[in-house]
Amino acid sequence: MPASLSVPRSAVGNLLAKLLIVGLGLAITVVVARQGPRVQGAFALFMAVESALLTLFSGLGLWLARQMSRQADAPLARARPMLLGVLRAAVGLGLLASLGLLAWSWVADVTPYSLLWLLALATPFLLLVPTATGLWLGQGRMLPINIAQVGAPALVLAGLGGAMWLVEGTQRSAPTILLVLIAWVSGKSLVAVLTAFWALRHASQRDDAVATGLQDTRLQRFEDERPRWYNDWRFVLTIGATNVVSLLNYRASLFLVERFHGLERVGTYSVAVTVAELLWLVSSAVTMSSYARIGHPDSQQAAEMTLRAVRFNVLATLAAAPVLGALAHWGVPWALGEAYAASVAPLLVLLPGVAAYAAASAFSAYYTNHLGRPHLSAAVAGLSLAISVAGGLLMIPAGGAVGAAAASTAGYTLAIVVACGLFLKHAGLPWRALWRAG
Repeated sequence: MPASLSVPRSAVGNLLAKLLIVGLGLAITVVVARQGPRVQGAFALFMAVESALLTLFSGLGLWLARQMSRQADAPLARARPMLLGVLRAAVGLGLLASLGLLAWSWVADVTPYSLLWLLALATPFLLLVPTATGLWLGQGRMLPINIAQVGAPALVLAGLGGAMWLVEGTQRSAPTILLVLIAWVSGKSLVAVLTAFWALRHASQRDDAVATGLQDTRLQRFEDERPRWYNDWRFVLTIGATNVVSLLNYRASLFLVERFHGLERVGTYSVAVTVAELLWLVSSAVTMSSYARIGHPDSQQAAEMTLRAVRFNVLATLAAAPVLGALAHWGVPWALGEAYAASVAPLLVLLPGVAAYAAASAFSAYYTNHLGRPHLSAAVAGLSLAISVAGGLLMIPAGGAVGAAAASTAGYTLAIVVACGLFLKHAGLPWRALWRAG
């Protein structure tokens, strides 16, 4: 493989884990979608709200990852206290978020918002995963991250199997939705708690290894100089806000479709979105595996790693897009039912924009982990969101899901051009560096 397209070997293992995660996710989608578009629509909106909460507080884990990656060449003493600090903050913030969700559930009278009390119960636990895995992300250790990410959908799928067995033979959608959501939050909460304990155990072992080679005075000096997340609260808050904007960039169209066309249309359109985002399977694996190297303090090394990831991600997704579209044309109605044949047209419109936006994850890692300027990621995602929402308001009322897909593709494509320009400006590189090595 040419040097310009080479990626870390760990990306292969991460890609295999992603394939397993996607397989489990598709199985979950099949189980839920077969209960009908209304159940699928409610499930998609519930997951969107959950994802917004997780991303809002994801700055804690990425702060920890940045501390780990920037100290990769030096012994890091007292990793456990830093990890404990961000885990306690995650639980505390989760409890506050739970109050807001309970209030929302209390006043809501439509599904799935009236069922957000389930998410309120689980939120303090769910926030543990993106926080705890920051320890391993900064070290470039993909195996424990992969295990945690695989474990959640595996348990959820098992729970869904039990839930569907309970409602087998009934025609009532409301109890089905309730049981589906219980299975979802229960499986993810259990994995979250186990992940936090695992990370704490790993951090303790690392501390013991460091302590055996350091004198007490040196340990005290490391303790005194240990970074604390609340001293970088602006960085943490900016990352959270950035990630929420990025999430809305992917999910705002679901809420617009619900607003103009109802829950059932959300169900079919959400399947198109889910299938289109399979293109990001490779790009997310490559970026996650490259995250620590993209955050290297040396500007040249960070820029070179970013370019390698961008080239590989875009070429891989462009090659996979037509294959995915062809498979979905017959596979989606076959697997989910004829009601979901309506998902194919918006999917085909989404694919070009999703393929172009595969570069965004590597650029975002560069802005956040190397430059320490997550607001640049927010600017790119915000631009895409603004274009998508403005276009959606114009096209969704008449065009439905196809209009939503067209608006999203326009937002993705224009925003990634701006992202390229920002990266090249801060890296001090010409435009030709995007496709030429050296």
